[in-house]
Amino acid sequence: MTIAVTAATGQLGTLVVDALLERTTPDQVVAVVRDAAKAEPLAAKGVAVRVASYDDPAALKDALAGVDRVLLISGSEFGQRGVQHRNVIDAAIANDVSRLVYTSAPQADTSTLPVVPEHLATEQYLATAGIDHVLLRNNWYNENYVQTLETARQTGSVLTSAADGLVASAARADYAEAAAVVLTTEEPVKPVHELAGDVAWSQDELAAALSEVLGTTITVSQVTTEQQAAILVEAGLDEGTAGFVAAIDSATAKGELALANGDLRALIGRPTTPLVESLRALV
Repeated sequence: MTIAVTAATGQLGTLVVDALLERTTPDQVVAVVRDAAKAEPLAAKGVAVRVASYDDPAALKDALAGVDRVLLISGSEFGQRGVQHRNVIDAAIANDVSRLVYTSAPQADTSTLPVVPEHLATEQYLATAGIDHVLLRNNWYNENYVQTLETARQTGSVLTSAADGLVASAARADYAEAAAVVLTTEEPVKPVHELAGDVAWSQDELAAALSEVLGTTITVSQVTTEQQAAILVEAGLDEGTAGFVAAIDSATAKGELALANGDLRALIGRPTTPLVESLRALV
């Protein structure tokens, strides 16, 4: 069985390849990348490297030739991802891929998170595309808080409008391992996995974890969504980015990142990585 990983040189993709190599042989893994030079470490592990961008349907069709299963890691170019994802899906269909696994967003069919619309569009396309597929709705990554950590180091505070909203985050490596499990198993798998960390934490608990790893007291500054966006603009962010960050906290306040259902733990067969452990690694 040959398994292809798209965006294989990205932060998640490299971890998925490593997790696959713990479960299968290098000759069964294909890394689909935009830049062959960046994939040299993967090639050194014996993985086949094929070059194709999400914007090139012909190259994608060639890259997925002879592949049995595909992990479509969602793109990072907002506003273009819908078309890009369809290009990968169409290439998989053209090559008679037996299973396509897609990294989506948490509770994508109901969430107001600003990252969700293109994920939902991809899910809807898959629903009508006629290919067997599995949705991995990954909650937030612990590593998403690297900028929060750096800001807290400088200011001694966590600025947020998330109120009492909880976040059930997990380490990127946890999600990568789950993807590898779904890609390699011969057992029946659920069509939708809501993946999240074992523990849903509050902003106060985030501040406590930051205090522990930074060795200094970090406080929480709770503001309104509008105040948060204005403060971020004053700090140098453009209005679009500031609004995006504030919208994520607004969705967090509504509980949209709080689901801790044990699905991720069940897939990987171990507890998920605690937030403080990932923050310590980032430091």
